[in-house]
Amino acid sequence: MKYMAYLSMPLCLLAWEIAVRVLHVPPYLVPGPVAIVVAFAADWQGLLHALGVTVLVMAVALLVSVLVGVALASLVAASRLARALVQPWAVFLQVTPVVAIAPLLIMWIGDPFTALVLCATIVAFFPIFSSTLAGLSAPPRDLRDLFRLAGASMWREILWLRLPAALPMFLAGLRISGGLALVGAVVAEFVNGTGGAETGLATQLLEAQYRLQVPRMFACVLLLALTGFAINFLLGQLQTALLRRFGAIS
Repeated sequence: MKYMAYLSMPLCLLAWEIAVRVLHVPPYLVPGPVAIVVAFAADWQGLLHALGVTVLVMAVALLVSVLVGVALASLVAASRLARALVQPWAVFLQVTPVVAIAPLLIMWIGDPFTALVLCATIVAFFPIFSSTLAGLSAPPRDLRDLFRLAGASMWREILWLRLPAALPMFLAGLRISGGLALVGAVVAEFVNGTGGAETGLATQLLEAQYRLQVPRMFACVLLLALTGFAINFLLGQLQTALLRRFGAIS
């Protein structure tokens, strides 16, 4: 069974290539894996550079989401007033489609990179905020009472008790937000649609669509899918390593 899992992808690709050749499917409808590899090889440097731009937007957005999400979750956990002020806006950002507000943000901000990062941050922010906030409520009440009996302030309690207890849920939210940050960066690039040397992979995909370069489109989609898989895998490894380091798992 283990080896079948490793063989499933190559077998699917082989079946795909055989099917398009046997059925004589034109490459402008559904290209085979060979045609996609050829399209990638024809401009692999340009596509990888565009992927790097998209990944940079995603990474900055994820970092901002972590800093803002954890800070606001801690503030909300410490103050009922902050909960009343912050939580409705967090939910509002979560339920608002970024594709609807991205044109406004791009127009208001002016700088394309900053606008793309902000759009991706809006998409990636809520899982980190909500999971961290839930984790901050995880410590048993008797431990919280013990901190208060010892004279610890609310912020000391959050720093030394609640945040360590929230680590598993924070890491779970981070793993979700990693993929969402990539999705947000791609959607923002679609909306932005600017050309030039520093365009992301989504812009390359749009240009290939306009030129009916379907194999190149598939190459862009495949690169994005592999990047999403790599992000999920790396964040999963980070999650396992940190939880093992702090004794949350054996």
